[in-house]
Amino acid sequence: MIKEQEHKDLKDRTRKFSIRVIKLIKQLDNTTGDREIGKQLIRSGMSVGANTRAAFRGRSKKEFVAKLGVVIEDADESSFWFDMLNETSDSPKLNKQELNILNKEAVELTSIFASITQKVKKEIK
Repeated sequence: MIKEQEHKDLKDRTRKFSIRVIKLIKQLDNTTGDREIGKQLIRSGMSVGANTRAAFRGRSKKEFVAKLGVVIEDADESSFWFDMLNETSDSPKLNKQELNILNKEAVELTSIFASITQKVKKEIK
């Protein structure tokens, strides 16, 4: 499956991603748009870390793949919400550089976990 060090690194990376999302959300204004995007982003961003952790505790390769499917979906969704914030938020407190870095990280995590999922699916067959 996946090596223990890679497992630890990915768990740590996605935990940090989730924390950074929380900190970014705190920079948003109290407008309807920012609030609603923030709610969606906090859900999807925190799910990336939580479901990565759950995936590595999986009891089988099939369970591992299923949980990673959730991680992929939520990392990709987070990227969508980062794009929406970038295009719509006027919050002067919003660090656009951090927003773009997090968006890049979401895209990278989506790619990494999609690749892992494909490899493990081949092992299952």
